[in-house]
Amino acid sequence: MENGIAPKINLFERMEFSKLDAPGSIKSARLDDIEKPETTDFNGVLTGLVEQLNQTVNAPEQLTQDAMLGKADVHDVMAAIAKSEINVNIATTVVGKVVQTYEKIMQIQI
Repeated sequence: MENGIAPKINLFERMEFSKLDAPGSIKSARLDDIEKPETTDFNGVLTGLVEQLNQTVNAPEQLTQDAMLGKADVHDVMAAIAKSEINVNIATTVVGKVVQTYEKIMQIQI
């Protein structure tokens, strides 16, 4: 540190990415990867979300097989399992809220 100025280090360039971040693999949970739905149709959006959840839930199985063959790291498997658990918990909560809202709407007297 010369002249009281700390060296500037670009941490993003120094980060090591896992197989979860590799192109064509599981989508990252980073905010810059949020995509807008291709359609505004509720059925299409819901179908896309269910398909994405299914891919996320099935990803740990494939990564486990890759880890057994030495093609993947155990850390990638654990990260995929954690991501899968979080997505299932979120989906379960959302479905519960939708059902509660539907029940409240059905109770409204016209």
